Amino acid sequence: MRKLACRPLSNLPLPGMLAMSLASLASSVPVDGRQSQTALAIARGATRYLHALGYCVVSELPLPSGRRADLVALGGDGEIIIVEIKSSVADFRADQKWMEYRLHCDRLFFATITDVPGEIFPPDAGLIVADAFGAAILCEAPEHRLSAATRKAVMLRFAHTAAHRLQALADPQGLFARET
Repeated sequence: MRKLACRPLSNLPLPGMLAMSLASLASSVPVDGRQSQTALAIARGATRYLHALGYCVVSELPLPSGRRADLVALGGDGEIIIVEIKSSVADFRADQKWMEYRLHCDRLFFATITDVPGEIFPPDAGLIVADAFGAAILCEAPEHRLSAATRKAVMLRFAHTAAHRLQALADPQGLFARET
């Protein structure tokens, strides 16, 4: 096996992504165009709130079942939260895929705006009210602990998706730019 030559890290220039500031990184995150402006505002506020609580968040995460969760939050202790965004009563009534999300998280939340009545959401899920600047939990979600195998599968998807998206930002013409 061939050995790679090692160079001291202090002499290496910081290429591409490592030299970018967090501000320039945030401004280059792509929006895929499927969400309404209201849904994007809810996602932004809920994500800010979850970050403040110490979670890392990936949006539009493909799950092992083939479904795609709006927001998946990963806690430092391995807790997995899924947040399903509903921007209106009609949005909630038209989409019942969220029932499958329980199989992929420890806790399931809905996130919405103040104009949507909270009574329409199931009582066995949590409720977050958000706008573009922040959020608050109105109802805590009950915990349903995942099996170790399911937790590992979701965490691997979380890690791979986050890494691919970061690489796509660092190399927009590269291999992973089409997979985000």
